[in-house]
Amino acid sequence: MSLNRRQLLNRGGAASAGALVASFGLGSPALADAAQASRSPGKGSGRLFGPLQSKPGDLLALPEGFSYEAVAVSGQTEVHDGSGTVVGKTPERPDGTLVVASGNGYRMVQNHEAGPGATYPVPLVEGTTYDAGVLGGGCTVIDVSRTGKRRSEWVGLSGTISNCAGGPTPWGSWLTCEETEARAGTGGLLKDHGYVFEVFADQPDRQVPLPIKAWGRFAHEAVVIEPSRTRAYLTEDAGGPNGLFYRWTAPTGHRLRPRIAEALGADDGTLEALALLDRDGSVLPDLAYVTSAQIGHPFRTTWKKVPDRQATTTSIRKQFADGEVTRSKKLEGAWGDRHGAYFVASFAFGASDLPADATRHDGQLWYYRYEDRTLTLKAYFPYNERLHAETPGWEAGLGRSLDLAFDGPDGCHVSPYGSLVLSEDGNTANHLLSWSEETGAQAIARNLLVLEKSAAGGNVYSEMTGPCFSPDGLILFGNIQEPGHSFAIRGPWSTYL
Repeated sequence: MSLNRRQLLNRGGAASAGALVASFGLGSPALADAAQASRSPGKGSGRLFGPLQSKPGDLLALPEGFSYEAVAVSGQTEVHDGSGTVVGKTPERPDGTLVVASGNGYRMVQNHEAGPGATYPVPLVEGTTYDAGVLGGGCTVIDVSRTGKRRSEWVGLSGTISNCAGGPTPWGSWLTCEETEARAGTGGLLKDHGYVFEVFADQPDRQVPLPIKAWGRFAHEAVVIEPSRTRAYLTEDAGGPNGLFYRWTAPTGHRLRPRIAEALGADDGTLEALALLDRDGSVLPDLAYVTSAQIGHPFRTTWKKVPDRQATTTSIRKQFADGEVTRSKKLEGAWGDRHGAYFVASFAFGASDLPADATRHDGQLWYYRYEDRTLTLKAYFPYNERLHAETPGWEAGLGRSLDLAFDGPDGCHVSPYGSLVLSEDGNTANHLLSWSEETGAQAIARNLLVLEKSAAGGNVYSEMTGPCFSPDGLILFGNIQEPGHSFAIRGPWSTYL
């Protein structure tokens, strides 16, 4: 690939203040729109949050007028089996989360990105277990009040591995994704792994612990179901080579409905991988070729059929020749709205992360539009050398930039207000971010829980994960992954989002 590729792509483009995140990502205030239904994709109120504040002992820094309450703590709060019998403690590494209304409160369906040998695994509970040969990841269901107070927690899926992100269904269940390609017969596993499972915000006896094999076996990250219920879009977080963005199309006459795995055979429908087209019609080999100069430019797409979706002998991403499909480092969270699907590429800056003539970056936010089948870069986090330079006391060196220097977008959620919430898995402080086209990225919460000290003496903070609003938009739920904490964050959200 010649350098002409980058030059052609970047010619004539211009990034808006809201889309180019850089170190600040701040735009001009605008009048608030009435509701998400009246807004275009990615539109928010245009209001700016204030600086984040905290006092000694706080686990989160928040803007003035906002507060939090812990609803689950890994290894401390209790988990039961659905009948009230305690079977363990809240599992470690909380990640992707769905929140649904339930009676006089909410239920959180929460992933746990734990693998075999976890200190606090998801307990194996009858009716929820996929593979009895592994004690690691899965999902729990957390019942909370309308004010965000914890009431109870039970197991929704067990016997899976590294449940990272996922996505909601139109009927209110949660699609949880295994970020692994582990095979049966290794490490005591009885079954192949690397699938998507459907989990309901219900008791263990109402679950369906079956893999949706039609959607392929790979290192899944997230999934979005098109409103037509005839297509699903899936991200893959993998390297060597980099992962792919997939589309599954249902068989003629079939519409997705509850209990997906029971309705679909292993080879039903068509699974394809994305190929992004350059101006001359050639395939862009990697999303890292697209930079801030191309924000807002809709790229044409085509799709290449996956030869063996079960990856019987070869990982799916390795079944395509270089240049046949478009790859990307760190394809992570995704969430859909009425018109399309957002997804993020968290970063690409190492020698093995991207082609030699592509551009390093600290994050991209993409939007695939269903109607015209185009892919558009919505926001770009330029590579920031300062964030990658680990020095003692970096917090003091960055000063107020703690709130504004963002990198490593990971989780992705479309709020009830139309704006997005992103979670960071970055190199310095980690935040929950609000993003809209009017304001760009703003910090709305920062992790203050020090995980460890770095070799250079600075603080190391775990990623934030699983941002998801309650359906009524009153509470934002989010997690610190290590040590695992889940929070309900309250405040005047409708004023700012």
